[in-house]
Amino acid sequence: MLRLYWYPKCSTCKNAQKWLEEQGKDVEFVDMIKEVPSKEKLEKWVKESGLPVRRFFNTSGQKYRALGLKDKVDGYTLEEACQVLSTDGMLIKRPILVDNEDHFLTIGFHENDYEGVFAS
Repeated sequence: MLRLYWYPKCSTCKNAQKWLEEQGKDVEFVDMIKEVPSKEKLEKWVKESGLPVRRFFNTSGQKYRALGLKDKVDGYTLEEACQVLSTDGMLIKRPILVDNEDHFLTIGFHENDYEGVFAS
């Protein structure tokens, strides 16, 4: 079973949901606003992804802008960044797709990326 950390009101998340359902994938949906991923979980995903931690921030979000994170994120250590992310699900880029063992698969939704995840 896959797990999709999402925000049900987000159109990108809804597109990911639709694509996964059309592909017949068994998915558990986790509202990341109500159940914010822990600092430890976020650190694990960032490491597994190989992406810079900046990619895990919802840079278009109101809270990101209100907190002035644009000028702070690059100065954070991985631990500091994940601590900030774990305080509010609205700060996290979404959706995040993980496998049944909670290993990172992809972030955001681009059909090509999702197809690539399931190609192997």
